[in-house]
Amino acid sequence: QVHLVESGGGSVQSGGSLRLSCVAYGYRYSSYCMAWFRQAPGKEREGVATIDSDGNISYADSVKGRFTISQDNAKNTVYLQMNSLKPEDTGMYYCAAELSDTPIGAYYIPCQEYPYWGQGTQVTVSS
Repeated sequence: QVHLVESGGGSVQSGGSLRLSCVAYGYRYSSYCMAWFRQAPGKEREGVATIDSDGNISYADSVKGRFTISQDNAKNTVYLQMNSLKPEDTGMYYCAAELSDTPIGAYYIPCQEYPYWGQGTQVTVSS
């Protein structure tokens, strides 16, 4: 059973930084996509960043140049370094995982659906 646990959220002032962590427990798949999503009150959940087992990375336009996603496979951990935070970055941040035994390629296109989610960690940025 895969279990994701996020940490690192908190309250910071505009321009500050936070680093979120997501540890994946019970993970035994050779291919994956790990993603960070966020949801602000009264708004829809939006994707923030993804990283797959081939090291491909993508970002939402709203965070490009400010956020960095990375991974430490030895620790089964994905990080989201958030710099130059803005009040509009406020929200609950969730880690999500898509896992597969098939190598990335024609038969597995990563970062499409995420069956596994963490409980979320709150990020609040004040102006």
